[in-house]
Amino acid sequence: MPTRIARVLIVDDSALMRQMLTSILSSDPGIEVVGTAPDPLVAREKIKALNPDVLTLDVEMPRMDGLAFLEKLMTLRPMPVVMVSSLTEKGAEVTMRAMELGAVDVFCKPVDIAGGGLQAQAQILIDKVKAAAFARVRSLSDRPVQQPARLAVTTLYKSTDRLVAIGSSTGGVEALRDIILALPADSPPIVITQHIPPKFSASFAERLDSLAAVRVKEASDGERIMAGHVYIAPGDRHLAVRRSGAQLIAQCYDGPLVSGHKPSVSVLFNSVAETCGAKAVGVILTGMGRDGADGLLAMRKAGAATIGEDESSCVVYGMPKAAFDLGAVEKQLPLSHIAEEILRLCRQDVART
Repeated sequence: MPTRIARVLIVDDSALMRQMLTSILSSDPGIEVVGTAPDPLVAREKIKALNPDVLTLDVEMPRMDGLAFLEKLMTLRPMPVVMVSSLTEKGAEVTMRAMELGAVDVFCKPVDIAGGGLQAQAQILIDKVKAAAFARVRSLSDRPVQQPARLAVTTLYKSTDRLVAIGSSTGGVEALRDIILALPADSPPIVITQHIPPKFSASFAERLDSLAAVRVKEASDGERIMAGHVYIAPGDRHLAVRRSGAQLIAQCYDGPLVSGHKPSVSVLFNSVAETCGAKAVGVILTGMGRDGADGLLAMRKAGAATIGEDESSCVVYGMPKAAFDLGAVEKQLPLSHIAEEILRLCRQDVART
């Protein structure tokens, strides 16, 4: 990723948070905080005057709701936005809606802000803001309205036919939504690792479940993986796939960071390579870094079909590029074609059996 200074505008109603966020972000030579704003109305004028590359936006704001402001912004003047949210159930639900509106990423405010908690998370915030500076964002008006697939259930897929494993990070919430809403109710079983904070993964799964034809849930340790279901890794646990007789089982467990993440895409992909071999499809979507590249290579070497999101549709072409450069990607496709390809590969597999 080329070096460039990311120019940031901080929007937060708390003077203390504005000061602390400014101090943290300004400590990195790759970031320049060009201004701050206490509410969206002031922010609107400063965006016009300062033309920042990235906005950090508090969820709960005075004078104008943060979501209302984000929706206007992503319609009239799309730009990379990192949401700053409290780690609560309500905060998670609102932030998930913000991601659907086009926010690139989310940073969770620690509970003990004044006690050093924010400083302990400083590098995470810095990395998210720098990644956002290179994100491709689209206007809300340019995004197709995605309706859930309403195809008849044909019981085409069995739990032992094919398993689909998907990994994503920055920009992945919106990408996953596009894919999952395109799936019919009788889709093959799908396991997903998305880099997302704890509590947010459950809200994300619930939101998708209310919209999709497939059943979507946060994965639970020891549960059977079934067709017509999508399982999302908990935000603070690794997700792996294991076999119990003829059945596939989800394994959710604590452990050290892998590739800098927990949950880690590589953990999921490596387990699928070992458990399912050629009976799997691996998909790596938008995201910064290289988590998942080694795991996707293991899947391809085990005979699985592998797909990487094309640069043209990625919010951040980091993880798919790392996987492609490693030789892990069999086929690159824009996001709009990935759901169709997943189903084609799985139906093709059933047809041969």
